Amino acid sequence: MPLKLLIQLSWRNLWRQRRRNGMMLMAILVAVGSLVFTNALIRGYQYDMLEDAVLNLSGHIKVLAPGYREDPSVQRNFVIPDAYKPDLDEKNLYGWTSRIVVPAVILSERETRGIQLVGIDPQDEQVISFLANARIEGDMLTSTTDKGILIGKKLLEQLNTKLGRRIVLITQGADGLNREAGFRIRGLYDATGTSMEKVYVFAGRESLQNLLGTTAVTEMSVRLNNDASEIQAKQAIQAQFPDLEVLDWKELQPQAGAMYEFSDAIVLIWFIIMASALAFGLVNTLITGVMERVRELGMFRALGMRPGAVLIQVMIESILIVIVGLVAGLAFGYGLVIWMSAGIDLSEFSQGLEMVGIRSVVVPRLLVQDLVQVSLLTTIFGVLASLYPAVKALRIKPLDALRK
Repeated sequence: MPLKLLIQLSWRNLWRQRRRNGMMLMAILVAVGSLVFTNALIRGYQYDMLEDAVLNLSGHIKVLAPGYREDPSVQRNFVIPDAYKPDLDEKNLYGWTSRIVVPAVILSERETRGIQLVGIDPQDEQVISFLANARIEGDMLTSTTDKGILIGKKLLEQLNTKLGRRIVLITQGADGLNREAGFRIRGLYDATGTSMEKVYVFAGRESLQNLLGTTAVTEMSVRLNNDASEIQAKQAIQAQFPDLEVLDWKELQPQAGAMYEFSDAIVLIWFIIMASALAFGLVNTLITGVMERVRELGMFRALGMRPGAVLIQVMIESILIVIVGLVAGLAFGYGLVIWMSAGIDLSEFSQGLEMVGIRSVVVPRLLVQDLVQVSLLTTIFGVLASLYPAVKALRIKPLDALRK
């Protein structure tokens, strides 16, 4: 029997049960649309997590002296030549900077806290770190020789002091002796996560180097335009610094890296759950349709329709329902993503979200690979779901069917 005729028969059979098939189409539309939108939200959270990890002074790639992670002291340092520039393609290089980071104690007139004292180049830092997006109250540091400091709003509250007040910093110098100096609080930063606001205190890099008695730095961070070029960039930088540790952001923040990888598994697991539910619904709908058409299918068999043609016809009906529902569902999900393109505002829960480093506005991110995966797997599940009803149709005996 010609395939064209089988398709026509299947299409007409779908219209014979408009209400039942319409409900099934709506179920597929809602399931696929919600799946696309949910995946976009998960991807938005996933890439926000990647961006926050990169902006948290790590960059995509960081260069450290051997042993610095175990003992983050100023003695574990290295020198970057004045004319140095990362040997990377300009299209892939977003920015880079060098820092000096040492543990320190900060003292106000009332409180004392342990912090990470970070000497920076303010111009570079506002390009590659979270300071680019942080809200600044007061003044930002202006140069590497700036005599002021920049601290987080939460740390200011813990120190029970005010903007513009002087505080004291105590740390260990390059000679192993304690160094102490007074700094004025030039500005406050409000970051995404409160943990950063409690830990990082920023000063001009040269000012901090003068305090510590060194001209070296303890780290160099590189931010890339394209995550896909991370491996090649890491290899190129390692060739420039063969005696130093060159690490990517996943090695520096393994917990964030594991969560980033696990997001892919969450997307796949969520899809399998939704697709399995759809498959059961599709099987029930098709079996009901087959049972209602026992006499009709028996007549076709008596007139000479081959068993393979019956099998193909039932499967075509299933595939048609799935394809129409899939296209409508993809359009529905895409429309939801466009509608929510400005992000979902969770500012009412911002205090709790900041404690775990989650942004108060979640922006859905739609990936082509997710759309392709949803389309392929939904079609595969639809074909598999049609096999059982098709086999049931094959088992109908023409004589028994005609007697009904």
